[in-house]
Amino acid sequence: MSSLRRERREADPVLSDPERLYVITGDPDGGERAALDLVTMVVAKEQPTPTVQPEQAVILRLCQAPLSVAEISAYLGLPFSVVTSLLTELLASELIESRAPIVRATLPDRSLLEAVMHGLQKL
Repeated sequence: MSSLRRERREADPVLSDPERLYVITGDPDGGERAALDLVTMVVAKEQPTPTVQPEQAVILRLCQAPLSVAEISAYLGLPFSVVTSLLTELLASELIESRAPIVRATLPDRSLLEAVMHGLQKL
């Protein structure tokens, strides 16, 4: 039996080019970015307009259904910092909406909800 060799994938020179990433972000001074983390859900409110960057248009098309920032970053093959910069611009222009995930600890206790439900049924 011959041993299988794994092919090494060459890094895409376009994606690893720091100058390209700088141009995409358009952020010369590292200004204010929206408070987004990897699990923040993003959904598009509008269709892409001709004035948005190609990467932003792709984000708007992808986010017709809610996606996390991590998923967007993976689909685009761009670093998290670049994606947050693009999303900040889209948020500022109100083309997308972001929602923090619901933390399980902030949900009411199940027994409390059952007690309320039983109380309402007795009315």
